[in-house]
Amino acid sequence: MRHTTLSLLFCTVPFAAMAAESVDTSSANVGVNSNEKGVEKITIEGAATANDKPVGTFNSPISNLEYDPRVDLQSRNMAEAQADVTIRGGIFENTGFRIGSATLIDPQTGHYFAEIPIAPEMLTKPSIFTGVDNALYGVNSSVGTVSYGWRPIQTAGSVSLGVGNNNFNLQRVHGAVKHAFDDLPGWSVGVEGEYSRSESDGTIANGDHDFERASGRIQLASEDSQTDLFYGFQQKFFGWPNLYTPFNVNETEDIQTRLVMLNHKQRYGEKGMVNTFEVSAYYRENDDHYVFSRENPEAFQAFHETQVESLAFSGTHNISQSFGINYAAQFTADDITSTTLENNFTSRDYYKISVVPEYRTQVNSNESLTVRLGGAFDDTNRDDDRLSFVGDISWLAQTGNNASRTLYLSYAEATQVAGYTAVGGSTSSGLFRSNNQLQREVSKNLEFGASFDESSFKVDTALFYRWDNELTDWTYSFDSTSARSANPVDIETLGIELIAIKRFDSADVVASYTYLDKSEDYRIDEVDASFYALNYPPHRATLGVVWFATDTVEVRIDNEWRKQETNALRNGDDSAFFSHVALTYSPAQIEGLNLVIAVDNLWDERFEEIPGTPGRGDQYSATVTYFW
Repeated sequence: MRHTTLSLLFCTVPFAAMAAESVDTSSANVGVNSNEKGVEKITIEGAATANDKPVGTFNSPISNLEYDPRVDLQSRNMAEAQADVTIRGGIFENTGFRIGSATLIDPQTGHYFAEIPIAPEMLTKPSIFTGVDNALYGVNSSVGTVSYGWRPIQTAGSVSLGVGNNNFNLQRVHGAVKHAFDDLPGWSVGVEGEYSRSESDGTIANGDHDFERASGRIQLASEDSQTDLFYGFQQKFFGWPNLYTPFNVNETEDIQTRLVMLNHKQRYGEKGMVNTFEVSAYYRENDDHYVFSRENPEAFQAFHETQVESLAFSGTHNISQSFGINYAAQFTADDITSTTLENNFTSRDYYKISVVPEYRTQVNSNESLTVRLGGAFDDTNRDDDRLSFVGDISWLAQTGNNASRTLYLSYAEATQVAGYTAVGGSTSSGLFRSNNQLQREVSKNLEFGASFDESSFKVDTALFYRWDNELTDWTYSFDSTSARSANPVDIETLGIELIAIKRFDSADVVASYTYLDKSEDYRIDEVDASFYALNYPPHRATLGVVWFATDTVEVRIDNEWRKQETNALRNGDDSAFFSHVALTYSPAQIEGLNLVIAVDNLWDERFEEIPGTPGRGDQYSATVTYFW
């Protein structure tokens, strides 16, 4: 399915506008908190879940994605501790995270892709790119991309204090100031910053955490442009039994992430034929200290330091009303210093360029046809290059009263190379066994989908078949002393997606169902269990509800039910039901004050999201926030 912006926020904006598919959405995505000076919620962003804040720590860009119908988040400890975000039955390394025009990578392992030290207030809601959009805009992410834009700064701020069970406590402050230039109409400068920290003993024994993040940016904006200069730092310590290994030990991670990013976005052209251009440059450093056993840290520990520099640009240039060119390119150079790699594969350069022309024609006054057809070229200085084909055709019918129907058929190829932990470590011993024979991974996706958009409801559905060749998976053998080994696998995946959103007078509802079926070929017999490629739900359903109970009380509920594929490493049931509930009270007597009582994993479900790794317990919290 082409990336779709879903929404549970319906106030004042036509529903069709909320789900409009647009690559450059962030310039228009101006969200106003309902508690900021009593202003009514106004948004044209999408939110695929009822809740957008976690219960056990401060908010991050990937918070609550475990209830998002478009992705499957498999966490250790909690999503904000270590999050493996998968899309359509892929694995964590098949999913990219894109900020502006640039995809953030970590050369060691995809487990750290989601280490993004940016306050969520600075970013738009995520768009999920699959198929042609992922092939066009994603980099080294063969199945899907979670894409964020930089939000225009608005003068606002908040301070939060939170407490909860398991000795949880949270402190957070955020502020932003925007100043318009009197002598330069339409121009403004903004400054935004935040500091957040939290700690707790964890929802299970040896599942403690201690997190902090500081981030800030300066923004120069006009009616047609926006430039952001950002710096963020994040430090996270957390523990969890069997964090990465199935040997019944209490493991820990200590991660420090620094990100510097410069982003410029420009609109140009005549009215009725607007073009967009965006360029992004970043430097990212990720330092990780992994301890196999906190009781005996000298038994095994590993240090990794990764450095990544990248320059990317993307945009759309319309040559006429009926013809345009979509394009994207990214150059990335990385380097790793590690105590566990073989030191013969510690740097790599990545190159990608994609060009997808687009032809649009009006069939009649109410119907239009759009055809996109092009390709992408991927290469590195260490791997074979690959030219990929992408294309789709979509039909749109406007049926009046902001209602529409869309049908599309697409085929897309995408490719990626494996991280250093998979290819650069020992191939014969150690906790994590590498494979230096791994080849470039190639994914091919054929898809048919439909969208039905009315003023009070929206339905998206897709049927897809994906071929993943040479996919790098981590597997386990009961006869091996290694915790896991990197092995290639060919997998064919059949999937069905159905997402529906409905607006009622006092409630908004989003519901989804996903079906997945896989057939795999590892080409070897020494595979007793798969940690990732075969860790997927053949059946998964979500239900999110926002109930506006009174003028001062709001209830948000997210639910997820899944039936997971049987796995030899998993302890306990293969099915699970999770609920996240938050009650917000905003007293009319104190403008800007919020009291939120929330619980995640309401039923204390102990399902192992990663086979062999204990599931999280329940977490309760009460948070007071004052907005200005």
